[in-house]
Amino acid sequence: MANLKHVAKAAGVSVTTVSRYLNRSLDLPDDTANRINGAILALNYVPNPHARRLSLGRTDTIGLVVPEIATPFFATFVAAVEEEADRRGLTLALHATLNRAEREVLYLDALRRNHMDGLIFVTNHAGTDPLAEIINQSSKVVVVDEDVPGARVPKLFCDNEAGGYLAGRCLAQAGHRHAMFVGSDDAMISGARRFSGFRRAMQENGSDVTIERFSRAYTVECGREAGRHFLNAAPRPTAIFATSDEIVVGLIEVLRDAGISIPREVSIVGFDDIGPLHLFAPAVTAVRQPIRRLGKRALELLLDTDAATAENLPQEELLPVTLIERDSVAAPFGT
Repeated sequence: MANLKHVAKAAGVSVTTVSRYLNRSLDLPDDTANRINGAILALNYVPNPHARRLSLGRTDTIGLVVPEIATPFFATFVAAVEEEADRRGLTLALHATLNRAEREVLYLDALRRNHMDGLIFVTNHAGTDPLAEIINQSSKVVVVDEDVPGARVPKLFCDNEAGGYLAGRCLAQAGHRHAMFVGSDDAMISGARRFSGFRRAMQENGSDVTIERFSRAYTVECGREAGRHFLNAAPRPTAIFATSDEIVVGLIEVLRDAGISIPREVSIVGFDDIGPLHLFAPAVTAVRQPIRRLGKRALELLLDTDAATAENLPQEELLPVTLIERDSVAAPFGT
């Protein structure tokens, strides 16, 4: 099989000249270009696209690191990034970390060894100081969805503060003054901002507000634990803000098994709205995150960022969220 050396010898030029000509980084006289083209045809030479990309200092491969792909949130996000990468002619290397820091470090190191042109990085746990240091030593990274404090790279989040506010205002305007917040604690940017917005909206609509915070992970089991906590509370909150689809599923499972009527005995507002919350009975009011837009914008931001020039790095970017009103919110029973 013919290679660059064979082409160069047949055309009477150097290997470097052939390589630069094929990479379109060198203009040649017509007779020289014709000799190279003729040699390519005569030898049936087929350029190696991988070698060509490496010679240009790129791989046309983007890395995507996510905690998992089993949940609707991350599955939808990954699909959106893949779709945008395909549209741009790029290959996507997907890595699921199982939300383990050591696996995150492994994939960040792969970027540092130039195995990828850039990395979209999503974590879902606190205690990310070592990750921030590694990210700052990497060439091109965008942090998405949850923060890595101290990482000096572009960051893209949905507007969690506004989402919490929309949920709180919805419940407060329905007359609720005793509510339960279920989600992450302040160690996660999503939990801190959603709670801040929720509390602000509730307090704006009355001074006699009580908010119980039940802090766990964004999982179905967390929802179940919150449901059992609600059943044992005295007095019980009249409303619950469940800050992920998974939490909503676990929560409603326990409440229904206990015969609790929604929204007659407790109102519920969810968050994410990626799963089929509209198919629940009653359909669940929820703050919708634009997950597909988040995935598309993450890749745009990565490709548009000049990582070599610090002053060109964009600031934190927030995508807007919306409240989808359905049937799971009503006035507190007896009012």
